[in-house]
Amino acid sequence: MKQIFILLALVCTGAVAQAQELYVNAEPASNMPANSLGLRLSNKLFPMDHANYTGYRLAPEIMVGFSKKLMVHASGYFSNMMQRQFQFEGASLYAKYRFLSKDEVHSHFRMAAFVKGALINNPYYPEMGAGHDHTAKQYYNEDLDLDGTTSGVSGGLIATQLLHKLAVSGTLGYDRYFKNVKDELPLFFSRNALNYSLSAGYLLLPRTYKSYQQTNLNLYVELLGKSNLDQYRRNYYIDVAPAVQFIFNSTTRVDLSYRTQLFGDMARNMTTVYMVKLEHNIFNIRKK
Repeated sequence: MKQIFILLALVCTGAVAQAQELYVNAEPASNMPANSLGLRLSNKLFPMDHANYTGYRLAPEIMVGFSKKLMVHASGYFSNMMQRQFQFEGASLYAKYRFLSKDEVHSHFRMAAFVKGALINNPYYPEMGAGHDHTAKQYYNEDLDLDGTTSGVSGGLIATQLLHKLAVSGTLGYDRYFKNVKDELPLFFSRNALNYSLSAGYLLLPRTYKSYQQTNLNLYVELLGKSNLDQYRRNYYIDVAPAVQFIFNSTTRVDLSYRTQLFGDMARNMTTVYMVKLEHNIFNIRKK
Protein backbone atom coordinates (compact mmCIF):
# COMPACT_ATOMS: atom_id res chain seq x y z
CA MET A 1 0.00 0.00 0.00
CA LYS A 2 2.84 2.44 0.80
CA GLN A 3 4.44 1.85 -2.61
CA ILE A 4 1.12 2.55 -4.33
CA PHE A 5 0.78 5.82 -2.41
CA ILE A 6 4.27 6.95 -3.40
CA LEU A 7 3.64 6.13 -7.04
CA LEU A 8 0.38 8.11 -7.05
CA ALA A 9 2.15 11.07 -5.45
CA LEU A 10 4.78 11.05 -8.18
CA VAL A 11 2.16 11.01 -10.92
CA CYS A 12 0.16 13.81 -9.31
CA THR A 13 3.08 16.18 -8.92
CA GLY A 14 4.31 15.63 -12.47
CA ALA A 15 7.61 17.35 -11.68
CA VAL A 16 9.35 14.03 -11.07
CA ALA A 17 7.43 11.69 -13.33
CA GLN A 18 8.35 13.82 -16.36
CA ALA A 19 11.57 15.38 -15.12
CA GLN A 20 13.41 14.88 -18.41
CA GLU A 21 10.87 17.23 -20.06
CA LEU A 22 11.81 20.23 -17.91
CA TYR A 23 14.03 21.76 -20.58
CA VAL A 24 16.38 24.53 -19.55
CA ASN A 25 16.21 26.81 -22.61
CA ALA A 26 12.85 25.85 -24.15
CA GLU A 27 9.35 24.96 -22.99
CA PRO A 28 7.86 21.46 -23.41
CA ALA A 29 4.32 20.79 -24.64
CA SER A 30 3.50 19.45 -21.16
CA ASN A 31 2.27 21.86 -18.50
CA MET A 32 2.97 22.21 -14.83
CA PRO A 33 0.33 20.50 -12.65
CA ALA A 34 -3.03 22.18 -12.22
CA ASN A 35 -3.53 24.25 -9.07
CA SER A 36 0.23 24.88 -8.71
CA LEU A 37 2.54 27.87 -8.40
CA GLY A 38 6.14 28.11 -9.59
CA LEU A 39 8.79 30.68 -8.63
CA ARG A 40 11.79 30.93 -10.96
CA LEU A 41 14.95 33.04 -10.99
CA SER A 42 17.12 33.00 -14.12
CA ASN A 43 20.67 34.40 -14.03
CA LYS A 44 22.45 34.92 -17.37
CA LEU A 45 25.99 36.10 -18.08
CA PHE A 46 26.80 37.42 -21.56
CA PRO A 47 30.41 38.10 -22.61
CA MET A 48 29.72 40.94 -25.05
CA ASP A 49 31.34 40.36 -28.46
CA HIS A 50 31.80 44.05 -29.32
CA ALA A 51 32.74 45.57 -25.96
CA ASN A 52 35.05 44.76 -23.09
CA TYR A 53 32.47 43.90 -20.42
CA THR A 54 30.20 41.03 -19.40
CA GLY A 55 26.47 41.67 -19.38
CA TYR A 56 24.29 40.23 -16.62
CA ARG A 57 20.53 39.72 -16.76
CA LEU A 58 18.32 38.73 -13.82
CA ALA A 59 14.83 37.45 -14.68
CA PRO A 60 12.38 36.68 -11.85
CA GLU A 61 9.35 34.72 -13.01
CA ILE A 62 6.01 33.60 -11.58
CA MET A 63 4.27 30.57 -13.14
CA VAL A 64 0.69 29.47 -12.49
CA GLY A 65 -0.92 26.20 -13.52
CA PHE A 66 -4.61 27.08 -13.91
CA SER A 67 -5.55 23.64 -15.22
CA LYS A 68 -3.88 20.59 -16.74
CA LYS A 69 -4.15 22.33 -20.13
CA LEU A 70 -3.39 26.00 -19.35
CA MET A 71 -0.44 27.68 -17.65
CA VAL A 72 0.73 31.32 -17.56
CA HIS A 73 4.17 32.88 -16.88
CA ALA A 74 4.86 36.51 -15.89
CA SER A 75 8.51 37.62 -16.10
CA GLY A 76 10.51 40.74 -15.29
CA TYR A 77 13.96 41.65 -16.62
CA PHE A 78 16.83 43.51 -14.92
CA SER A 79 20.22 43.98 -16.58
CA ASN A 80 23.29 46.11 -17.26
CA MET A 81 23.65 44.86 -20.84
CA MET A 82 22.26 47.77 -22.82
CA GLN A 83 22.16 50.59 -20.26
CA ARG A 84 24.80 52.26 -18.11
CA GLN A 85 23.67 50.72 -14.83
CA PHE A 86 21.91 47.58 -13.65
CA GLN A 87 18.23 48.47 -13.91
CA PHE A 88 14.72 47.34 -14.83
CA GLU A 89 14.33 46.53 -18.54
CA GLY A 90 10.71 45.50 -18.87
CA ALA A 91 8.37 42.54 -18.55
CA SER A 92 6.66 39.79 -20.52
CA LEU A 93 3.61 37.54 -20.28
CA TYR A 94 3.55 33.98 -21.65
CA ALA A 95 0.63 31.54 -21.95
CA LYS A 96 0.64 27.92 -23.11
CA TYR A 97 -2.38 25.73 -23.90
CA ARG A 98 -1.99 21.95 -24.33
CA PHE A 99 -4.52 20.78 -26.90
CA LEU A 100 -3.35 17.21 -27.61
CA SER A 101 -2.28 14.42 -25.27
CA LYS A 102 -1.79 10.75 -26.09
CA ASP A 103 -0.67 8.74 -23.07
CA GLU A 104 0.69 5.19 -23.06
CA VAL A 105 2.72 3.10 -20.62
CA HIS A 106 6.14 4.77 -20.17
CA SER A 107 5.48 7.16 -23.05
CA HIS A 108 3.29 10.00 -24.22
CA PHE A 109 2.98 12.54 -27.04
CA ARG A 110 1.74 16.07 -26.46
CA MET A 111 1.21 19.25 -28.45
CA ALA A 112 0.61 22.79 -27.24
CA ALA A 113 0.16 26.31 -28.58
CA PHE A 114 1.80 29.35 -26.98
CA VAL A 115 1.63 33.14 -27.16
CA LYS A 116 3.95 35.72 -25.61
CA GLY A 117 4.00 39.49 -25.36
CA ALA A 118 6.78 41.76 -24.07
CA LEU A 119 7.09 45.46 -23.25
CA ILE A 120 10.74 46.55 -23.00
CA ASN A 121 12.36 49.95 -22.36
CA ASN A 122 15.94 49.19 -23.53
CA PRO A 123 17.86 51.07 -26.23
CA TYR A 124 18.86 48.98 -29.25
CA TYR A 125 22.57 49.76 -28.85
CA PRO A 126 24.54 49.56 -25.58
CA GLU A 127 24.86 52.91 -23.81
CA MET A 128 28.50 53.57 -23.08
CA GLY A 129 29.23 54.95 -19.65
CA ALA A 130 29.57 53.76 -16.08
CA GLY A 131 30.49 50.09 -16.03
CA HIS A 132 30.84 49.88 -19.82
CA ASP A 133 33.91 50.13 -22.01
CA HIS A 134 34.04 53.40 -23.98
CA THR A 135 36.04 51.66 -26.75
CA ALA A 136 33.13 49.50 -27.91
CA LYS A 137 33.12 49.02 -31.67
CA GLN A 138 30.34 50.22 -33.93
CA TYR A 139 28.24 47.30 -35.11
CA TYR A 140 24.79 46.11 -36.04
CA ASN A 141 22.92 43.75 -33.74
CA GLU A 142 20.33 41.76 -35.70
CA ASP A 143 19.40 39.29 -32.95
CA LEU A 144 16.25 40.53 -31.20
CA ASP A 145 14.28 38.62 -28.57
CA LEU A 146 11.37 39.18 -26.18
CA ASP A 147 13.44 38.40 -23.07
CA GLY A 148 14.70 41.92 -22.40
CA THR A 149 15.85 43.10 -25.84
CA THR A 150 12.75 44.32 -27.68
CA SER A 151 9.00 44.75 -27.36
CA GLY A 152 6.83 42.47 -29.46
CA VAL A 153 4.62 39.42 -29.68
CA SER A 154 5.27 35.77 -30.45
CA GLY A 155 3.22 32.65 -31.07
CA GLY A 156 3.75 29.07 -32.15
CA LEU A 157 3.49 25.34 -31.56
CA ILE A 158 5.34 22.80 -29.40
CA ALA A 159 5.41 19.01 -29.80
CA THR A 160 6.97 16.70 -27.19
CA GLN A 161 7.50 12.93 -27.24
CA LEU A 162 8.40 11.03 -24.07
CA LEU A 163 9.92 7.55 -24.45
CA HIS A 164 10.69 6.10 -21.02
CA LYS A 165 13.71 8.12 -19.81
CA LEU A 166 14.22 10.15 -23.01
CA ALA A 167 12.11 13.16 -23.99
CA VAL A 168 12.44 14.96 -27.34
CA SER A 169 10.69 18.23 -28.13
CA GLY A 170 10.44 20.67 -31.02
CA THR A 171 9.24 24.28 -31.16
CA LEU A 172 8.31 26.48 -34.11
CA GLY A 173 7.30 30.09 -33.52
CA TYR A 174 6.85 33.44 -35.22
CA ASP A 175 8.07 36.74 -33.70
CA ARG A 176 6.86 40.23 -34.54
CA TYR A 177 8.96 43.06 -33.10
CA PHE A 178 7.83 46.58 -32.16
CA LYS A 179 9.60 49.71 -30.93
CA ASN A 180 10.79 49.88 -27.32
CA VAL A 181 9.49 52.36 -24.78
CA LYS A 182 12.62 54.54 -24.95
CA ASP A 183 13.92 53.80 -28.46
CA GLU A 184 12.61 53.42 -31.99
CA LEU A 185 13.28 50.15 -33.78
CA PRO A 186 15.95 50.99 -36.41
CA LEU A 187 14.66 50.82 -39.98
CA PHE A 188 17.27 48.27 -41.05
CA PHE A 189 16.34 45.81 -38.25
CA SER A 190 14.17 42.85 -39.22
CA ARG A 191 10.71 43.12 -37.71
CA ASN A 192 9.75 39.51 -38.43
CA ALA A 193 11.55 36.34 -37.40
CA LEU A 194 11.08 32.60 -37.22
CA ASN A 195 12.40 30.85 -34.11
CA TYR A 196 12.82 27.11 -33.72
CA SER A 197 14.32 24.61 -31.33
CA LEU A 198 15.00 20.90 -30.93
CA SER A 199 15.52 19.70 -27.35
CA ALA A 200 16.40 16.32 -25.85
CA GLY A 201 16.42 15.39 -22.16
CA TYR A 202 17.55 12.18 -20.50
CA LEU A 203 16.77 11.10 -16.93
CA LEU A 204 20.10 9.80 -15.62
CA LEU A 205 19.20 9.39 -11.93
CA PRO A 206 17.49 7.82 -10.10
CA ARG A 207 17.52 4.50 -11.90
CA THR A 208 14.36 3.43 -10.05
CA TYR A 209 11.85 5.64 -8.24
CA LYS A 210 11.34 4.75 -4.59
CA SER A 211 10.47 8.09 -3.03
CA TYR A 212 9.58 11.62 -4.11
CA GLN A 213 12.55 12.78 -1.97
CA GLN A 214 15.07 11.21 -4.35
CA THR A 215 17.29 13.68 -6.20
CA ASN A 216 16.86 13.71 -9.96
CA LEU A 217 19.76 14.27 -12.34
CA ASN A 218 18.81 15.16 -15.92
CA LEU A 219 21.06 15.81 -18.91
CA TYR A 220 19.98 18.03 -21.80
CA VAL A 221 21.16 19.18 -25.19
CA GLU A 222 19.20 21.78 -27.12
CA LEU A 223 19.54 23.30 -30.58
CA LEU A 224 18.14 26.85 -30.65
CA GLY A 225 17.77 28.81 -33.87
CA LYS A 226 16.35 31.93 -35.42
CA SER A 227 15.90 33.26 -38.97
CA ASN A 228 15.11 36.89 -39.77
CA LEU A 229 12.42 37.02 -42.44
CA ASP A 230 12.53 40.57 -43.85
CA GLN A 231 13.86 40.53 -47.39
CA TYR A 232 16.57 43.12 -46.82
CA ARG A 233 17.86 41.46 -43.63
CA ARG A 234 17.58 37.68 -44.06
CA ASN A 235 20.10 35.86 -41.90
CA TYR A 236 20.11 33.12 -39.28
CA TYR A 237 21.92 31.36 -36.44
CA ILE A 238 21.82 27.96 -34.74
CA ASP A 239 23.11 27.60 -31.17
CA VAL A 240 23.83 24.50 -29.11
CA ALA A 241 23.09 24.49 -25.37
CA PRO A 242 24.11 21.51 -23.22
CA ALA A 243 22.76 21.60 -19.66
CA VAL A 244 22.59 19.66 -16.42
CA GLN A 245 19.65 19.78 -14.02
CA PHE A 246 19.09 18.73 -10.40
CA ILE A 247 15.63 18.29 -8.87
CA PHE A 248 15.30 18.05 -5.08
CA ASN A 249 12.24 16.69 -3.22
CA SER A 250 10.21 16.86 -6.44
CA THR A 251 9.75 20.61 -5.93
CA THR A 252 13.06 22.48 -6.29
CA ARG A 253 15.33 22.49 -9.33
CA VAL A 254 18.72 23.93 -10.24
CA ASP A 255 19.74 24.29 -13.91
CA LEU A 256 23.23 24.94 -15.26
CA SER A 257 23.53 25.73 -18.97
CA TYR A 258 26.15 26.83 -21.50
CA ARG A 259 25.01 28.17 -24.88
CA THR A 260 27.16 28.99 -27.89
CA GLN A 261 26.75 29.46 -31.64
CA LEU A 262 27.28 26.57 -34.06
CA PHE A 263 26.39 28.20 -37.36
CA GLY A 264 25.08 31.52 -38.59
CA ASP A 265 25.61 34.83 -40.32
CA MET A 266 23.57 37.07 -38.02
CA ALA A 267 25.31 40.00 -36.30
CA ARG A 268 24.73 39.60 -32.55
CA ASN A 269 25.59 41.32 -29.26
CA MET A 270 26.92 38.02 -27.94
CA THR A 271 27.24 34.41 -29.08
CA THR A 272 27.90 32.83 -25.67
CA VAL A 273 25.56 32.64 -22.66
CA TYR A 274 26.11 31.11 -19.21
CA MET A 275 22.94 30.50 -17.23
CA VAL A 276 22.06 29.43 -13.68
CA LYS A 277 18.35 28.93 -13.07
CA LEU A 278 16.65 28.32 -9.73
CA GLU A 279 13.03 27.20 -9.42
CA HIS A 280 10.65 26.14 -6.66
CA ASN A 281 7.15 24.72 -7.15
CA ILE A 282 4.24 24.73 -4.73
CA PHE A 283 1.42 22.26 -5.37
CA ASN A 284 -2.23 22.37 -4.33
CA ILE A 285 -2.22 26.10 -3.73
CA ARG A 286 -6.03 26.21 -3.54
CA LYS A 287 -7.43 23.83 -1.00
CA LYS A 288 -10.68 22.10 -1.80
